[in-house]
Amino acid sequence: QVQLVESEGGLVQAGGSLRLSCAASGGTFSSYAMGWFRQAPGKEREVVATISWSGKSTFYVDSVKGRFTISRDNAKNTVYLQMNSLNSEDTAVYYCAADALPYRFIATLTAFGSWGQGTQVTVSS
Repeated sequence: QVQLVESEGGLVQAGGSLRLSCAASGGTFSSYAMGWFRQAPGKEREVVATISWSGKSTFYVDSVKGRFTISRDNAKNTVYLQMNSLNSEDTAVYYCAADALPYRFIATLTAFGSWGQGTQVTVSS
């Protein structure tokens, strides 16, 4: 099973930017789609963005389109989430995850089997 470790999040002012990274180990990173998810207090965990194993396909939830960018570096076994124009609604614990199966691209939470520990992102207004 893949082990995932997210970078530290942080406190950002509204309108600011933050980049999260997630380092993978223990599996064949380049064979698996990866995703970023988030969970705000009192809300269910939701998908933010996903990227196919090759990096050629991406998916974004409507609320982050045009502001967030997911990318991956298969040589470094790392996936990134660049977050721009942050607002208070982006405040949440962010998780990276790896698809449970290789060579597929399904942008749903239940498709992902390995999860990082989560990192807090707080946007102040």
